[in-house]
Amino acid sequence: MSFKNITFILHKPQLSENIGACARALKNFNFNNLSIIDPRPTYPNDKILATSVGAKDVIKQSKVYNSIESSIKNVDYLIATSARFRNKNIKHIRLDDLKKINFKKKIGFLFGSEASGLSNKEISYANYTLQIPTNPNFKSLNLSHSLIIIAQYISSIIRLKDLPFKKSKKVKSASKRDIQSMVNLCIENLEQINFFKPKEKRPIMLENLRNIFYKMDLSDKETRILSSVFASLGKKRWLTKLGVSL
Repeated sequence: MSFKNITFILHKPQLSENIGACARALKNFNFNNLSIIDPRPTYPNDKILATSVGAKDVIKQSKVYNSIESSIKNVDYLIATSARFRNKNIKHIRLDDLKKINFKKKIGFLFGSEASGLSNKEISYANYTLQIPTNPNFKSLNLSHSLIIIAQYISSIIRLKDLPFKKSKKVKSASKRDIQSMVNLCIENLEQINFFKPKEKRPIMLENLRNIFYKMDLSDKETRILSSVFASLGKKRWLTKLGVSL
């Protein structure tokens, strides 16, 4: 297990103070990997650096992305945080369930913006959604507060080396990058046969499709097999259009 395997991802954060506080919280618990997706304020700026206090190094080595997809290419499992279980197609877990996660893998924790959290589309990239137990009549937590609760909990798990759940060493899990490539190949094939119709339902159909693949915990071998299947289907249609019999 390693603290270096954990990445905290902030999706469209709006307040400089929150970004700085998040960096400070990460360093409090020995984490260094911070990713920012499409931040609203100029990044980094003086206010972010000031509120990060002694964690300026976390800010300076952080990575900035323009989409969730690009930010999770090197992540094996993505856990999206949400105050509400809105996406019924994603497996929902609680803090205690984090003890079952294999932290030898590269794990990403995705946090939504202060104003709107994460949409169903954004959550569809995740393997799990995580809800922090709070007052049911007042569930909303500040961004940095949510992050520090999760960071502290994961830190305690790693320090205690509490890993009851382990996969066979012979089975290599597929990376997010490989799963994304496979999903994109599948989508390309479905586009060619006009699968996504009516047009107005395309976004939700894409969301459901991603949900299916991302929650399957595919192995590297299984992903390669599926990619080959989708590539073969595309090649067969292309040859058929050219009049080549198979």
